[in-house]
Amino acid sequence: GEGPGALLARAGEALGQARASDGAMLRFAHPGNVAPLDLLGADLHHAIERGEIDIVFQPQVSIKTGRITGVEALARWRHPTLGPLGADPLFAAAERADLGLALSDHIQQIALQRAAHWPTSLSHLRLSINVTAADVARAGFVQLFLDRVAASGFPLEQLTVEIIETGLIVELDRAARVLDQLRGAGVRVAIDDFGTGYSSLVYLTGLPVDYIKIDRALVSHIDGADRDRIVVRGVIQIAGQLGLGIVAEGVETAEQAYLLGQLGCETYQGFLRAGGLEEDALVAMVEEEIQCAA
Repeated sequence: GEGPGALLARAGEALGQARASDGAMLRFAHPGNVAPLDLLGADLHHAIERGEIDIVFQPQVSIKTGRITGVEALARWRHPTLGPLGADPLFAAAERADLGLALSDHIQQIALQRAAHWPTSLSHLRLSINVTAADVARAGFVQLFLDRVAASGFPLEQLTVEIIETGLIVELDRAARVLDQLRGAGVRVAIDDFGTGYSSLVYLTGLPVDYIKIDRALVSHIDGADRDRIVVRGVIQIAGQLGLGIVAEGVETAEQAYLLGQLGCETYQGFLRAGGLEEDALVAMVEEEIQCAA
């Protein structure tokens, strides 16, 4: 007796949980096995106040040296009954509850404050934080964001903002102006999940960016068929000719990292090195690198 809309909503919620998990897994979209977004949205109203929304840092690694050069701040919801929830269900719940901007503000502020107080061993790392389409469309966002960075004390020149390419389609001209102002202030700009949208090449010509992040969907098959490698090689070559840096997402094997390096990719992030780390674990990993290099 369930309508197609409700069925697809449950399937989407199950998919969001699977994507947020630490590895490949199945999620069955039975009623009761996934939390409805309406309930998560209601919980989210109080989650920020209770400090349940937090971040972890995923390393970004130089393929050439094997050293960690930066991190991406990833949102996590430590739900009291459902356990850890990743960014997909978190932002889906925020959209349902009309809390997208409040959530984005909260995550950016936490990430900047944490990174501003990093120990010396992490002081050389770049910090990447996510900016949403709603942020870009917000009146006065650039000054609000720059004021937030200044208040945290984190160096602008070590900061990268990542924006998901599918969120730029409607407001491409406005996004270009916003990103240009951020770059003028010293912030680097990356297009996240590159290759999943239908207008990827338009973004390369129409937006002022410094990096592209190749989506895991392209990376995951690079060690398979020749056709997959050809597509990734084409993306890397175009980016290189435009003077853009390249970060590959979702790298899980040494062979994938090697092939990406052979194709000209400089940096990767993925479970080959680590998933999202608490700050203590990140410090331990970087300090071990420093000791090994000494």
